[in-house]
Amino acid sequence: MRMAPRDGPVSQITPEEVQRFCEFLYRRTGMSFSESKRYFIDRRLDERMAATGSPSFQSYFSLLRADAEHEIEHLINSFTVNETYFYREDAQLRCMTEDMLAGIVSRKPEGASIRIWSVPCSTGEEPYSIALWLMENWPQVDAYNIEIVGSDIDTRALKAAAEGIYGDRALMRLSPDIIGRYFTKLDEGSYQIDEGLRGSIEFSRINLIDSADMAQQRDFDLIFCRNVLIYFDDASRRVAAENLYDCLTPGGYICLGHSESMSRISPLFNVARFPDAIVYQKPEAKNG
Repeated sequence: MRMAPRDGPVSQITPEEVQRFCEFLYRRTGMSFSESKRYFIDRRLDERMAATGSPSFQSYFSLLRADAEHEIEHLINSFTVNETYFYREDAQLRCMTEDMLAGIVSRKPEGASIRIWSVPCSTGEEPYSIALWLMENWPQVDAYNIEIVGSDIDTRALKAAAEGIYGDRALMRLSPDIIGRYFTKLDEGSYQIDEGLRGSIEFSRINLIDSADMAQQRDFDLIFCRNVLIYFDDASRRVAAENLYDCLTPGGYICLGHSESMSRISPLFNVARFPDAIVYQKPEAKNG
C-alpha cells in the first residue's frame, strides 16, 4: 500500500540513520558507503522515498526491511553505477585473444565449450564487446563452443542489456564498419545490436557476496570483473574474490579494472603478466 506523498527532501535524516542505512545496504550488497557520501545517499533515498510515498526515513526503512513491493531490488538498482561503453579497456580484450585463450584452449579439444563471464555486465556493453572482439580478432572462434554470460545485481541494467539498444556515446570506440555490420539504426543516435548476438548471451542477476547465489555459477574459463570491487570494503572484497575463485576452472583467468589489484585482495590467485595486460589466474590443478 502506498503512503501519502511527503514534502521536501530527506535532509532531516540523522547521521545515525545514515549509518544504519549504510550497514543495511552493506549487508545486502557488499557496497560500502558512509557519511562522506552523504549527498549521493540523500539523493537516492529521496528518490525512493518519493517513489514509495514514505513521509519519513523511519517509515521508508520499515518498508525496506519488509521488502514491500520488492523495494530492496528498486533501492539496489538506484545505487548502482552503469556508466560504460563498447571496447572499454580494450587492452584486456587484446590480451584475451593474443594470450589468455591460448592457455585455455591448450587444455581443451576442438569443439569444447569456452565459458566467459562478464560480471557486473551493466547494460551489456562488455559482454557484447567480448563477443564482437572474438568474432573480429580470434581466428579459432568457430572451432569452439563459446558461451558468454552477463550478470549484474541491477535488474534494470539487465533488462536494458537484453534489449541491446545504445546511443552514440556507447558506440564511440567502434568503427563505422563494425557498427554497420552488427547494429541496426533505429533513429538518430540510437542503435540496436544484432538479434543473433542478443540471443547468444545469457543474462542473469547475481550478487557477488552472496555465496549461495554465486554457487550457481561454475566452470568459467575467463571472468571479466572490472571496476566493481572498488565499491567494496576489504572484507567484502575478500568474500567476492573467494566466490569468483570458486567460479573459475583451474587455470582460468580473471580480469579486474585498471585501478584494481587482486594481489591486495586475496592470495588465492597467481599474477599473470602478458604484453597487453596484467591479469590473475587460478592455479592449474596438479596431476596426481
